Amino acid sequence: MEIEDKKTSKNFMLRTWKTVRKSKNTNIFFVLVFLIIIATIFSPYFFTVYNITSIVRDLAFIGLITLGQSCLLISGDLDLSVGSIAALSGVFGGIVMTKTPINPFIVFIMMIILGGIFGFINGTIITRLNLNALIVTIGMSGIYLGVNLIITKGRAVIGIPESIYYLGQGTPGGVPMPFIIMVCLLIVIIFITRYTKLGRYMYAIGDNKEAAYILGVNVHLNRTIVFAITGMLAALAGMLVTARLGTAQPGIATDWPLNSIAASVIGGVSLVGGIGNPLGAIIGAAIIVIIQNIIVLFGVSPYFQTAVSGVVVVLAISFDSISIMIASRRRQKIKSNS
Repeated sequence: MEIEDKKTSKNFMLRTWKTVRKSKNTNIFFVLVFLIIIATIFSPYFFTVYNITSIVRDLAFIGLITLGQSCLLISGDLDLSVGSIAALSGVFGGIVMTKTPINPFIVFIMMIILGGIFGFINGTIITRLNLNALIVTIGMSGIYLGVNLIITKGRAVIGIPESIYYLGQGTPGGVPMPFIIMVCLLIVIIFITRYTKLGRYMYAIGDNKEAAYILGVNVHLNRTIVFAITGMLAALAGMLVTARLGTAQPGIATDWPLNSIAASVIGGVSLVGGIGNPLGAIIGAAIIVIIQNIIVLFGVSPYFQTAVSGVVVVLAISFDSISIMIASRRRQKIKSNS
C-alpha cells in the first residue's frame, strides 16, 4: 500500500508540474525572476529596501491601469484614454478637495465614480455607434486632456489635504499602501473573470462577438461595463498618485496607456481577444517596471528610457502577432495532413 501511495503521490506531482510548466503565467514569472537575478548581480542598489519599495509602488499605479486594460483586451477592445482619465480625475479631485468642505475620502470615492462615468461614455459611444475602440479612445483622450488643461492651465493643484496622504504614501508593514490596494483589486478582478457571468461573457465576446450575440449575450452592455470598470481603475490610480505626490499634476500618466497594453500582451493576453488573464498581465507590468528601474540604476539617459519603453511595447505586440501567425499555420498544416 505504501508503495502504491508513493507512486500515486509521485504521479500527481508530475502531472501538477507539467500543468504548471505549460502555463503561460509560469513562463512569464520565470522571465521576471531572471530579470531580478540579473539586476541584482549587476547593480548593488537594486535589491535594497528603498529600491524594492519604489518598484512595488510604481507597479501599483501601472498595475491598476493594466487590470482594466487586460479585461478590455480579453473582451476584444482597448482604451487609450486611461491616462487622460487618471489625470483628469486626479485634477478634479484635487480641486474639489481644496475648494469645497467635502470630506476628502468622499471626494476620493466620487472621483472613482467619475472615472467609471468617463469609461461608460467611452463604451457607449463605441458599442452603440459600432465604432473602432482605438480611434474613439484616442479622440476621447484628447477631450479629457483638453478639459484638464483648460481647468488647470497646465499648473498643478496644490493644498491637497494631508488626511489622504496615507493612501499614497503609507507603508503598513513596510508595504506601500497603493500596492496593497492593487493586490486586493487583482483578487477581485480574477474572481470576476473566473467565477462570474461577466467574466465568461468577456471571453466569449473577445473570442467571437457575433457568436456571443447569437447565444443571447448582451454584447453592448457587457462591453460598456468593462469600459466603465477600466475607467474606475484609471481614476483610482490617478487619485492614488495625487495622494502620493500631495499635489494633482495635470501631466501624469502619459505613458500608462501603451505600457498597460504592453504589460497585458507580455502577460499572455491576446490583442485579438478571448485569451489571457489579469494575473499574467500584472506579471507583465512587473517586468516593464523592473526594466525601467534597471535603466535608471544603470544611469541611462532619460531620452533613452522613453525609447526603450517604446521598444518594449513594439516587441510585445510583435511577439503576440507572430505567435498568432505561427499557431494559425500549425492548425492549417494539421488540417491539410488530416
